[in-house]
Amino acid sequence: MSHLTVIVVILTCSGFAAYWMLSSAVHHQLDAALLAVAETEAAMLKSNQQQPIKLNETMAGTDQLSFARIDRLVQVINSHGEVLARSANLGSSQLPAPSAILARLAAGETVFETLSTFGDEPVRMVSMPINRHDVPMIVQVAGSLDDVRNVLNAASLLFVVMTLVLLAAVGGVGASLTRKVFHAIDNIVYQAHRINEANLSERLPHPGTRDEIGKLVDTLNEMLDRIERSFEVQRRFTADASHELRSPLSRLRTELEISLRRPRDTTEYQETLQSCLDEVARLTMIVEELLVLARLDAGLERSLVEAVPLNSIIQTVVERIQPMADKRDVQIIVEPLKPIIAKIARASIDLILTNLLDNAIKFSPPGGRVTIRLDVEETEAALSVSDTGPGIKLDEQQQLFERFYRGSIARTTDVSGVGLGLALSQAIARSHGGHIDVSNIDGGGAIFIFKLPLAPFREQHCI
Repeated sequence: MSHLTVIVVILTCSGFAAYWMLSSAVHHQLDAALLAVAETEAAMLKSNQQQPIKLNETMAGTDQLSFARIDRLVQVINSHGEVLARSANLGSSQLPAPSAILARLAAGETVFETLSTFGDEPVRMVSMPINRHDVPMIVQVAGSLDDVRNVLNAASLLFVVMTLVLLAAVGGVGASLTRKVFHAIDNIVYQAHRINEANLSERLPHPGTRDEIGKLVDTLNEMLDRIERSFEVQRRFTADASHELRSPLSRLRTELEISLRRPRDTTEYQETLQSCLDEVARLTMIVEELLVLARLDAGLERSLVEAVPLNSIIQTVVERIQPMADKRDVQIIVEPLKPIIAKIARASIDLILTNLLDNAIKFSPPGGRVTIRLDVEETEAALSVSDTGPGIKLDEQQQLFERFYRGSIARTTDVSGVGLGLALSQAIARSHGGHIDVSNIDGGGAIFIFKLPLAPFREQHCI
């Protein structure tokens, strides 16, 4: 209803403005016509100064005032208001010349006025002063306002009719569109109330148009797609976490129950306790990694970011993990390292590099090698870890960074792990403005490239 009120106000204001402009134009046109006649008569009087005062007309006059002719009413008076000549259509009547008007005319002013009580119709009159033989005279020309008022009345009726028609059309179309829009919105609201975590696959009904409502529905449906994917990831994550936690707990319970069935010697108890300790360590690692992922998801993990020399961190991690590589007969090759400073927390880069090297060593065959390379790509440092293992299937490369996901090779071999290391590394990398990419190497093996922002130029020379 408010939009209809606004339209009424706009149309009313527009109608009044148009009426005022038309009225001004029509009155101005009549004034111009009267002034033209007055100037013509004044020019004739000045050009025939030796002739008696006579108006430029050929029609014989009558004794009655008449507007039957289109001709204007014309008369010439002196400065005292006495009539010197008048047109025939004035009859015996005389155009008024009050003293106030005579005073203004004496000052040389051309005066326009409206005569409401002259004759049987309202009259518009112009009075123009002239000099003839240095004698001041006044030429007066009057014309009926009846035609002007007829035009304005017709225009008023036209404006009213047009306004009513426009209001009816706009109101009808607006009501139809409003019903259609509100019906679509009601359907959207009804469906939105029905959607919850149990039926996230359902979507809001599309109105079938590409207007704002259609764009809104498309946006909301895209949001529901993202929410559904997030819920699915969370459900899968919860199921996988439950499975990974249940397995070591079940093994712990089984070993403890077996140990308690009958008395055993000290050696058997020690073996059982050592096995239980290994399972507890596995559980502790899983829980700690889950807690770090949860804090990263919630934005609560705030490590101290600093300018870190990557070459020294790489050397430290390689020295720590070298015994594991020696045990599996895998050679670690560190290409000549450039002194590169990156912006990251020391613990974060240590953890990421450890996970990447751990995976590369576990999937490299005996006698294989793991190569570490450090480069600069524009504003990023690129730390790559490649191996000589079997590589990664193309359809599994992006899934490697999902939580608890283990590739087909890891599932069919005795390689240990729960599938959290790469997910945790990718989450930490992204929290520092970096990312990890994976691809296969021609000839066999996989390469992981960790890209992270470089430290500002001024910090590159302060380490």
